[in-house]
Formats: sequence, structure tokens, C-alpha cells
Amino acid sequence: MSGRTWWIAGGLLALLVAGLVGGPLVYATLQNDAPAAQTVAVQPDGIDLSAATDGTWTVAGGSSAGYRVDEVLNGADVTVAGTTDQVTGTAVVKDGDLPRAEVAVDVASISTDSDRRDAYFRDSVMDVGQHPTATVTVTGPVDLPALSGTPVTVPVTGDLTVAGATQPVRFELSVVRTPAGVDASGSIPLTFADFGIEAPDLGFVSVDDQGSVEFLLRLTI
Repeated sequence: MSGRTWWIAGGLLALLVAGLVGGPLVYATLQNDAPAAQTVAVQPDGIDLSAATDGTWTVAGGSSAGYRVDEVLNGADVTVAGTTDQVTGTAVVKDGDLPRAEVAVDVASISTDSDRRDAYFRDSVMDVGQHPTATVTVTGPVDLPALSGTPVTVPVTGDLTVAGATQPVRFELSVVRTPAGVDASGSIPLTFADFGIEAPDLGFVSVDDQGSVEFLLRLTI
């Protein structure tokens, strides 16, 4: 076989290998674990945090929400986190308590480091055409301690709606007073099967059936 023929054959073989191996890697490129979730932070000393907290608070810019899940990709364990800043909602504080709150997340805008993973998540896992929004609703009054520049943690009961299915949830909410308002963060564990979602298993990548919904909310009044 001539040198030119070997060169052509080698190129075709390389393209074939790229098609067989590169496809999975395009879906979820080998990567380090996703960074830790954003959480509320201790505020600096010497700032005025004395404003009243009663009233209706609105989710403002700088908020984020998304999901965190473990994958096995080509035999390697990887933690994946998808996030979006398309978050809306309100929280009502009355007499120092939180009687109700609702937060909505635009699921179609959640993204990771892989466009192909995101497309599969939107279309095949979450069916955003039918269920474009996920929501978290507080269902029971939450007794808020006095808020300051040091985060406090309070237990919360509520409902989580994902892919059109609603389940009761319990989670811890971290809350801190800031010069701009109130910051709140949390992580809600979930099992996909409880919401009628089948965890992806595509051979080269499989996803745990359990994950979490995480959020950081900047609230202003």
C-alpha cells in the first residue's frame, strides 16, 4: 500500500474513532467536579443591618438555582451542577415569621459545562416543553430568629414541584441580613423516581437516582 493510501486510510480510521469515542465526550467532557454550591456569607462588621424584616420580599438579581447530581462518566465519578439566574418569587415575613413563600425556576435555562448534556436534560429528562418551571413553596409557618449579619439556619417544610409532579420536602434554610436585604440559601434532596423522572443511563454515562436542588436567593423589599 502506498504512503498516500496509508495516509488516507489512517485519516478515515481517525474519523471513525472520533465518531465512536468523541460522541460521549461531547455529551459530558471529562472534567473536575463542579464547584461547591453558593451559600450565604457572614457580613462585615460595622454596617447597618437594623431595618425591619416584616413585609413582602422579592427575589432580586444575583439569585441562582439549579441542580447537583453524581454521574459515572466512562468509569469516572463526576459531580455535575447546573445553574441558572432565571429565578423569581416572593417571601412574606409577618411578625418575625415566614408564613408563605414561593420561588420559581426557569428549567430550560439551567446549564452546565456541556451543551449536549443540557439539551438532553431539557428535552429527554425534564420535558421543559410541557413543564418549563420548577417551584418551591413554603407550606408551614417558619419561625425566623432575629436576623443579623451572621447566618442562621432554620428548618423549613414545603412542596417541591419538578416536571409537573409535586412532593412534600423538608430542608434547612440559611438566612442572613445584608445591607441590600436578606440572603437565603439551601439544598433540597430529591429522588428522581418520586417525580416520575427516569435517571439517564446511556451506557457511557449513568446518573444517580438521587440528587439535590440548590439555590441562593437575594431578597429585597
